[in-house]
Amino acid sequence: MNCFYNWREHVGVQKEKFYKTTLWQGEHLMLGMNCLEPGQQQQAHAHDGADKFYFVLEGSGRFTVGNEVCEVEAGGIIIAPARIEHGVVNTGLERLSLLVGITPGIK
Repeated sequence: MNCFYNWREHVGVQKEKFYKTTLWQGEHLMLGMNCLEPGQQQQAHAHDGADKFYFVLEGSGRFTVGNEVCEVEAGGIIIAPARIEHGVVNTGLERLSLLVGITPGIK
């Protein structure tokens, strides 16, 4: 089992949809990375039984959580409680890379 990661080694690009990969999945937590190129977005969605967080590694974007909308840049943390719709749009000029944490088995 790998316990040490360099997030830069897991950055990726997809033209048709934002890039998404799992870095690690254990019994109680899944850590992933989302990479959005300028203009790409993750549509608003909710998770019934799981809280979720995003940590902005690089870039900036507009995050929506429920009725709140906020521009967040590198170093920012966004919390999306269970059952609350959340999404993101890369509003910057560079890639938006996000560390994402959520309970496994929840889509």
